[in-house]
Amino acid sequence: MSAQHDVEDVGEFAALLRTFKERTDRSYGSLARRLAMNTSTLHRYCAGDAVPVDFAPVERFAALCGASPEERLELHRRWLLAVAARRRPRAVGPAGTAQQETAGATADEPERAPDVVDSPAGRPAPEPPPPGHRPWYRRRRVAVGLAAVCAALAALGSLAALPDDRRTTGDRAPVTGPAPSGTATAETRHRESASPTPSDSSSTTRRPSPSATPKQPKPSPSPSARTTPPPGGPASAPPLTWSADSQAWKLGCGHDYVVAKPPAQVPPPPVPQDAGVWAATQNAVHGGETLVRLTVQGRTGTAVVLEALRVRVVGRTAPAQGTAYAMDRGCGGAITPRSFDVNLDKDRPIARAVAGSDTGTPIPAVRMPYRVSAQDPEVLLVNARTQACDCRWYLELDWSSQGREGTVRIDDDGRPFRTSGIKGLSRYVYDTSARGWMPYS
Repeated sequence: MSAQHDVEDVGEFAALLRTFKERTDRSYGSLARRLAMNTSTLHRYCAGDAVPVDFAPVERFAALCGASPEERLELHRRWLLAVAARRRPRAVGPAGTAQQETAGATADEPERAPDVVDSPAGRPAPEPPPPGHRPWYRRRRVAVGLAAVCAALAALGSLAALPDDRRTTGDRAPVTGPAPSGTATAETRHRESASPTPSDSSSTTRRPSPSATPKQPKPSPSPSARTTPPPGGPASAPPLTWSADSQAWKLGCGHDYVVAKPPAQVPPPPVPQDAGVWAATQNAVHGGETLVRLTVQGRTGTAVVLEALRVRVVGRTAPAQGTAYAMDRGCGGAITPRSFDVNLDKDRPIARAVAGSDTGTPIPAVRMPYRVSAQDPEVLLVNARTQACDCRWYLELDWSSQGREGTVRIDDDGRPFRTSGIKGLSRYVYDTSARGWMPYS
């Protein structure tokens, strides 16, 4: 099989992956996070630059993009052809060997030329060694030259490693300006000038430059000229990290999704840990409420104060059309976690702290301001509800630490959260005994 056929097999496999990806409105980064895969790796698969050695990741990718069983079978066939094409060895023609031999012969000719010139007039010149073989005295000459170059490099490296007060005046590069970037530039120039060149290999002593002057002490920059970065990161990075899970279910079992499909085309409800993949394949929307589990933690042991948690609604439309599918008939428990309650139907919704309960014992609500650090993370549960709109919204978390303050946006992998009311929609629940969706009663 020719190399052109191998390229076509890999290209057809990558084209089918891109077709699946275009069905969704998600980016490569969003899909990669849901597949626990590196973004660049997924992009290389879809571009045809790489072929996975295992079919499992692309099968999960196809399921996330809503591929049918027939399309998954076709994807597996193309994957087998692409893997076989990548594993097939590339043939190397004899032209490459001939070029190498010609280049080797051309490179040896400058060394053989002195032998012809130095030979006496009455004596025939000795036969040149066969191509690709060097006489022992030439190999020794090359070895001695390499050893001399290595010794010179080691000496220059030792001089570069000496502190500033032990270097000679000629080895120092002039430094202009007190800025740290100027110091880095001067050191770079010094190292570039110290690199060996063909003209330096014959000299053993470096002469100082006539224009070189003694290095003057650098004045320290004024503290007011810049902001001291906090320990553990640059000045622009916030001193905290966060992660948000928008697929949390109430007490781990109760949740509704709105899907624009009839019950016969909707698969059984997933286990809670697979809710994200199930919702993505069905283009499901959170029905009635969205529970966001927000984890906030400091980057270092320094305390970070969470000043306020605010809600911003960026879009309101009529509730989404479709059918509401309940993941369970409801569940109860003795523990009610504390949370922030948000009514999205309000013109200006706010995150209101609500206390929890543990078998009758109250659990105090999380009231702002609240402190977190690397050793003291905090998990915040946000319950956003609506009955009259298809709302798109996100959260804003204000923070302050060591004289700095800022705001981080909390959203769903770069997109706003989405919650749609289910009032007036048909509602179904899955009957495990009948293996099908039944009207909710």
